[in-house]
Amino acid sequence: MMTLSPPPPARRLHDKGPMVSAVAWGMWRFSGDDVAAAGARVNAALDAGVTLFDTADIYGPDNGEPFGAAEALLGRVLAGSPSLASRMVIATKGGIVLGVPYDSSAAYVTTAIDSSLKRLGVEHVALWQIHRPDMLTHPAETGRALSDAHAAGKIGAIGVSNFTPSQVEALAAHCDLPIVSCQPEFSPLAISPLTDGVFDQALARGMTVLAWSPLGGGRLGAPTDDRARAVAAALDAKAEESGVSRAAAAYSWIMAHPARPIPIVGTQTPERIAQIPDAFKPRWSRADWYAVLVASMGEPLP
Repeated sequence: MMTLSPPPPARRLHDKGPMVSAVAWGMWRFSGDDVAAAGARVNAALDAGVTLFDTADIYGPDNGEPFGAAEALLGRVLAGSPSLASRMVIATKGGIVLGVPYDSSAAYVTTAIDSSLKRLGVEHVALWQIHRPDMLTHPAETGRALSDAHAAGKIGAIGVSNFTPSQVEALAAHCDLPIVSCQPEFSPLAISPLTDGVFDQALARGMTVLAWSPLGGGRLGAPTDDRARAVAAALDAKAEESGVSRAAAAYSWIMAHPARPIPIVGTQTPERIAQIPDAFKPRWSRADWYAVLVASMGEPLP
């Protein structure tokens, strides 16, 4: 049986952009005061072949820490080991404000970018993403702020997170920079990007897709309903065949789509981080891949 082409282990983040790993490591749960332990997690990701690190200024409060805590912790790691920065491609996000909740005004975007750079202890990040769409800011205003930050050398490229295709098009119409990436929730349990136009737009525009919550927010690890159990069983069949974990099978299922989504792995355990390369082992036939999709849909394809 013919199998789908496996994703390359590395690709460009965008046209003429830096090379990045086909799997990213996410820092939503990157927390604590132990800089050595934090550095060990970063090094585990690098040792596993990960070069793309995704964080955000809002990462902190969900862990009982202040706004910006995850960026600040990474900044402390980089300050203690400056050579690490040259091995990493850092992507961060902004635009969520506690109690507001969204602000993409020019003044806020400018401040958010500067604040992130200060916390990280760097002068430039490869990718800055609008974390959530702000319905009260005209995209032309946001676009001007992003263009200014790019011209100043603060950001290498811009992306969006949780945007609809039409919201992407509105921003693109008022921005002289290409929108190089989108970050939707996508997993074998969150399949809407397959049909809501997100992946179609990414393919049409050549945008990089960063898939957040690739394990369904932990639901694939401990399924509690019939749908999740059916998806887990379909993934387990491929995992057993390939000698990998269910998580690795899920990551590989995500990467098999022709948009080549980059799953953002969120584990903070070095031992599990070390297993990231297992995601490249499974080989999917069309029948196997669609079997996972059908399990998620809960009904046959038309």
